[in-house]
Amino acid sequence: MRELRIHGRGGQGAVIASEILAEAAFLAGHYVQAFPSFGSERRGAPVAAFVRLDNQPILVRNEVYQPDGVVVLDESLVTLGLANVTQGLKEGGFVLLNSAKDPEEFAFLGPYTVATVDASRIAVEHRLGSLTAPIVNTAILGALAALSGWVSLAHLEEAIRSHVPVKPEENVAAARRAFEAVKIAQPTLVGR
Repeated sequence: MRELRIHGRGGQGAVIASEILAEAAFLAGHYVQAFPSFGSERRGAPVAAFVRLDNQPILVRNEVYQPDGVVVLDESLVTLGLANVTQGLKEGGFVLLNSAKDPEEFAFLGPYTVATVDASRIAVEHRLGSLTAPIVNTAILGALAALSGWVSLAHLEEAIRSHVPVKPEENVAAARRAFEAVKIAQPTLVGR
């Protein structure tokens, strides 16, 4: 079973991202789960969403405590220490951040594969959200497809078209652009 935790802020699309990813995995023939976890339900507050996918029925029903990968929709959750995004992350896991920075700048996260994509810029370029509040979920999913290989870009595009009622083609284009733009750094042993 593969498990993913998505960290974001209310209004960025973390929950929708988990649902789209689950739909893409379902289209590929996997069993899936997608569900959110909220603290205070307000715009801008930290939120988490979870996705599981497997080739056999999924019987567990709890939150994801030991993910294979983590997606961070808002870099400030890491840089300001608002969320411990690597908590429970499995050895050999990955962290994908929405950031214009190079992934090597996040080596402090630990011995994980770290990837970055400027999903905010991509979202703005495709008129998804606004300059001050871009909707980055479909862009980050394109980068996730490239990084993890868990779903194909074709299945992701199909899931976006069926799940996103507003600007579906712009969202597909953002996912494609992020798929091509993701930057990946291999893990380093911090402190050695």
